[in-house]
Amino acid sequence: MDASAITVTLFGLALAGFVVWYFFFSSRPVASAMSSSGGVQEVDITVKGGYSPDVIEVERGKPVRLNFYRDEENSCSEELLMPDFNIRRGLPAFKTTGIDLLPQQPGRFEFTCGMGMLRGSLLVK
Repeated sequence: MDASAITVTLFGLALAGFVVWYFFFSSRPVASAMSSSGGVQEVDITVKGGYSPDVIEVERGKPVRLNFYRDEENSCSEELLMPDFNIRRGLPAFKTTGIDLLPQQPGRFEFTCGMGMLRGSLLVK
């Protein structure tokens, strides 16, 4: 191997390391649900190449409404899976879909697109 091949290899490894860190280990901002007058914790989530916000904090034992607005036609984001709550819901493009649930136990509960590429989590305190 000559010097240019070594340089390209090291640059590729560094770039791959950054991508792994960014998608799996970097800290994400946490959005707390806002309680409405009816006591329902509500959060608006935009779906466009990912979930924004992708980490949502709620209180256990109180009803939660997650409003997913799908701002794209990408086929990956057309379905939402929340396996811990037995939820599988289609998300129509350019429309808001409400998901109602009642978290009873504290913990971190993941949600994904149908293909598992887009990820988010619900933090129940």
